[in-house]
Amino acid sequence: MAVETKKVDRDEAGMRLDRWFKLHYPGLGFGHLQKLIRSGQVRVDGARVETSARLAAGQSVRVPPLAAGDSRATKPVALRKTSDREALEAAILHEDADVIVLNKPYGLAVQGGSGVTRHVDQMLEAFTDRHGRKPRLVHRLDRDTAGVLVVARTRTAAAFLGEAFKARETKKIYFALVAGVPRPSNGRISTFLARDGAGEKMRVAKHGESGADHAVTLYGLADQAGQKVAFLVMRPITGRTHQLRAHAAFVNHPIIGDPKYFNVENWELPGGLQNRLHLVARRIVLPHPKGGTLDVTAPLPPHMHQSFAVLGFDERSGDGLEI
Repeated sequence: MAVETKKVDRDEAGMRLDRWFKLHYPGLGFGHLQKLIRSGQVRVDGARVETSARLAAGQSVRVPPLAAGDSRATKPVALRKTSDREALEAAILHEDADVIVLNKPYGLAVQGGSGVTRHVDQMLEAFTDRHGRKPRLVHRLDRDTAGVLVVARTRTAAAFLGEAFKARETKKIYFALVAGVPRPSNGRISTFLARDGAGEKMRVAKHGESGADHAVTLYGLADQAGQKVAFLVMRPITGRTHQLRAHAAFVNHPIIGDPKYFNVENWELPGGLQNRLHLVARRIVLPHPKGGTLDVTAPLPPHMHQSFAVLGFDERSGDGLEI
């Protein structure tokens, strides 16, 4: 192999040199890379650099001749990812050069954790491009919450969307089926939330309490099945862990099928409904990195579609409700 000179892409700005090599040359061992850098065989804009150097867009990286295996991506990895790519492609609601919006299915985790063997973040490796750039998560959904999940294709898009979420420039709409019928039918839930002792649930906390964050949710009643079940449209203004689930339980109308927060004694699941979390991220509206607005809606997951049919609910009544 001959000496190569590669330009640092705009979306690679700020990346450490060792990380850049890992993306472009996945077969190159870290120890070997260190030797190449220490001996001056790797240079940036003609100058010697440290392994931890941060790259800037447009810089030139000198890549010395590498052994055949140093830049080879193994075929078994590519084959293993085929099913992941197919699964994600089937879930795409919107795709362009900067953003992918997925319809995350019920039961699929967004990130890894205890006992999690497959998750969206891992599956996105199947979308890594020829420059080694993997799409990035910009927000999260609970494992059992289905619906719209936004992913950035580039570092620039990820930074832009991350700021949009942080600045609350996004509008997120959820559909939920809850036990009972809230009164009033439209309202605002405002509490402080903190993790409980076990760290697996959120609890309502006092203002100023350590670890407590303010959480605000708007809701509106779209339909009801007697006094047994209500179809709510919920809009989180803040983005706290389990916010909608904890807030629904706080007002004594927990989300049906919620294994952590459902707390109604002697309540029986109506016939024809599956005991699964009835919460879907229905719609998201947010600014697009290249200008304009992105507005994407997800279909109901199969178990909620079944429940709507059983209860006689029309999802269009939720889509037409402004909160």
